[in-house]
Amino acid sequence: MFKAVKDPHLVPDDGKFRIADAPTGPPSDADPKKGHRKRLKKLRKELDELQRMLYATDKYAVLCIFQAMDAAGKDSTIRAVFTGVNPAGVQVFSFKQPSAEELDHDFLWRTSLRVPERGRIGVFNRSYYEEVLVVRVHPEWLEKQKLPGKLNLKGLWKDRYDSIVEHEAHLARNGVVVLKFWLNVSKDEQRRRFLARIDEPDKNWKFSVGDCEERGFWDDYMAAYQDTLAHTSRPWAPWYAIPADDKPYMRMKVAEILVKNLRQLDIGYPEVDARTRKQLAEIREYLEESG
Repeated sequence: MFKAVKDPHLVPDDGKFRIADAPTGPPSDADPKKGHRKRLKKLRKELDELQRMLYATDKYAVLCIFQAMDAAGKDSTIRAVFTGVNPAGVQVFSFKQPSAEELDHDFLWRTSLRVPERGRIGVFNRSYYEEVLVVRVHPEWLEKQKLPGKLNLKGLWKDRYDSIVEHEAHLARNGVVVLKFWLNVSKDEQRRRFLARIDEPDKNWKFSVGDCEERGFWDDYMAAYQDTLAHTSRPWAPWYAIPADDKPYMRMKVAEILVKNLRQLDIGYPEVDARTRKQLAEIREYLEESG
């Protein structure tokens, strides 16, 4: 089964992850922003080639999951990392409030429908992890889920962690490489970005009162993220806690981690057999003679 590459931002699978130990800014010895942008450009070219080999091999799929607080940069990171990759090879899905139909199914149902097929990279902008993050912060939303029996919230979150881990293990056993990115933005940086959305007219559309209201639950969200990452980071479905206060560094690191994980897959362009090579030679001869 797939095993994630090591990285300073890899969340350990021993259940001991602590948000206090996860930096929101790049390391002190990191390259300047210009260097991050230059490296990202090179990584995108390699990612495009790796996706082509992924498609040609047709044995693996890649699922990238992005979770973060508001204004951390999920949308822009997805755009920056996958720009230049063949659009036919990448599928991006955003998950918002569930519909009535989705609420009539288990919490993994709607995302299971969007798992990428072999040869493609799937991107989830938010995911089933909302069910142990925002729903944990707002347990009153569980009323719409019509769950059977009397609710035991502590037991419910543990059960959902178990379901997620089992679900991702099933995907991994069937060739889906699951890579999960938590974009770790600081509360101060979020405030600055919210102010920018208000002060810059072309960013006003991004701001909503609801985003600011959720900021009031910051500590509750951090507790939910800490427990979630600690309980669900596995070698075959790792979490990476990416510093998000510096956007060029964040985007470069996501691309770098994705590329490094794809490099270790057994993918490439299939070699044709002798019979096929002979047929190709005959076709080439015919085309050259036909004018």
